[in-house]
Amino acid sequence: MPWLQLSLICPGEQAEPFAALLETAGAISITYEDAEDEPQLEPGPGETPLWSRVRVLALFDADPAGTARVQRIASTLTERLEARPGIERIEDRVWERVWLDDFRPMRFGQRLWVCPAGQSPGDPQGILVTLDPGLAFGTGHHATTALCLEWLEGAVLAGKTLLDYGCGSGILAIAALRLGAAHAIAVDHDPQALEATRQNAAANRVADRLAVYPPEELPALAVDCALANILAGTLVSLAPSLAERVRAGGDLALSGVLPDQIALVCAAYEGQFQLDAPRIREDWALIGGRRKPTPSERVNRAVRHTSNPDERKAVQTRAPD
Repeated sequence: MPWLQLSLICPGEQAEPFAALLETAGAISITYEDAEDEPQLEPGPGETPLWSRVRVLALFDADPAGTARVQRIASTLTERLEARPGIERIEDRVWERVWLDDFRPMRFGQRLWVCPAGQSPGDPQGILVTLDPGLAFGTGHHATTALCLEWLEGAVLAGKTLLDYGCGSGILAIAALRLGAAHAIAVDHDPQALEATRQNAAANRVADRLAVYPPEELPALAVDCALANILAGTLVSLAPSLAERVRAGGDLALSGVLPDQIALVCAAYEGQFQLDAPRIREDWALIGGRRKPTPSERVNRAVRHTSNPDERKAVQTRAPD
């Protein structure tokens, strides 16, 4: 069924009062948009900031009663706004699927392809990930995801276990499995992301090698590789947890970092990881590296590699505190 959309622009502090008024007047849904290209890139935990100027969009039934209601509301609000609210008829569509009209097969590196369900890249030598992201983030279109996919395509993954923290659609964990990883663990706080990951894993026939968890249920584990495609503030807070979970010598890739945030993220990880030069794509950065062994890990490795019992004792005696 069609809808009527009423839109108005107001200062950010007035958005919620206007939204409450529209909801009381019969609006079926309320949406906020940035009215002046002022992105909120990384709000703090628990914060839901609005922009300086906000576009408030309200949907109403398009029947005669709803049409009359929208016209009346628009007239009432005109004197309280700089401009009369706009009114637009919206035909009903499956909105979460609309953007997929432009989703086409994409190649990352030399052999990795990401394709929407039902499409093929026409590359018999390619490694294919079939994807239906649903409402979750991650198709390869965004530079942060593309950086991760290119990193994976160039990594040595055969037989390894990978952790995908902030998995979204599951694209990175599934790509790793398709590229030869033995097992993958996908983590996300969004239930829709976890469901999309499970469905995409089944579609790519890797569900038996993929475990999916919300963060609070992630068990203690040690992995060979860890990927996190999130944002800088979250990456910084995750540093101790990822360091604990990546084996000595294991690989790390952090994406979702703006160029002016590289130093901040590197500072959080450089004590535990040997970091490479960042990779840059479309004003986003990926920071890769390998986990350094701790002093006790170095001693344990030396002991394992020493066959003579007296030499083992000597190595243990020299162990740092």
